[in-house]
Amino acid sequence: MSLKPFNTIGIGVTFSPNLKANIYEAARLSQMFKTQLVLIHVGDKSADKEAQFKAILEPFIKTNLNVEIVFKPGNPVDVILSTAEEKEIDLLILGALQRENFLKYYVGSIARKITRKAKCSILLLIKPSVKRIHCKHIVVNGLKDPKTKQTIASAFYVANALGVDKVTIVEEITQDELAVKVNDDKSLRMANIVKERIKLRENARVKAIIEGIPEEQTKNITIKSQPIFGKKGYSIGHYAQIARADLLIMNSPSKMMFWDRLFPHDIEHILTELPTDVLIIQ
Repeated sequence: MSLKPFNTIGIGVTFSPNLKANIYEAARLSQMFKTQLVLIHVGDKSADKEAQFKAILEPFIKTNLNVEIVFKPGNPVDVILSTAEEKEIDLLILGALQRENFLKYYVGSIARKITRKAKCSILLLIKPSVKRIHCKHIVVNGLKDPKTKQTIASAFYVANALGVDKVTIVEEITQDELAVKVNDDKSLRMANIVKERIKLRENARVKAIIEGIPEEQTKNITIKSQPIFGKKGYSIGHYAQIARADLLIMNSPSKMMFWDRLFPHDIEHILTELPTDVLIIQ
């Protein structure tokens, strides 16, 4: 497991109302993670544009931010993806959109296409802020999957870099795993026994993963293991919202067969209605 999952952070920048907040978020993270920062602007280079970006970056440049600004015209999705590969970006920051008249956020079409195609980790921000808002609680998936060990290790790396107080590891369990139909008191008792056995099994599996992470990464953080029964993706997103998590960390999706090649449905639930900021670990 890599102890430093991110070496270069990238962010697409446009002259939108959130420009300053987006750059501040990216620059802060770059300094906290001790990485290089790459600003990607889809468009031709000009002295005026460069001056505006550098003016926003000035407080961070004064504190030794390692930053590069890339200007490249073309299709936004293609430009951002190609630049991410060329610059070896391993964490790409994308902004989410708020639905009109609703306090709900979702991934817009361009960001969604980038998220589906990117070969690096993705951070989806729903409310970027110029002033730092302290991240106190991270929820991370603990499902049984080959990628989960690295995702949980990355979650503790992020938690330490951001000074997070609490990490909750959520093991989503589908109702299919119960394999008991409840139609009377006896079957209800049996279903509850099976549930408890599954919870104990899942908690033991997650505990083994945590024990494999260096102690200095876990010792100052309150760790909770939370098995939940329900539909994958929807359940953890709902839990993150109810638990008022500041960040939800998920495995990257596995490539599926032709009919489901865009995204497994668990991630799709989250992209449709973001419960909080979401980090997808590649």
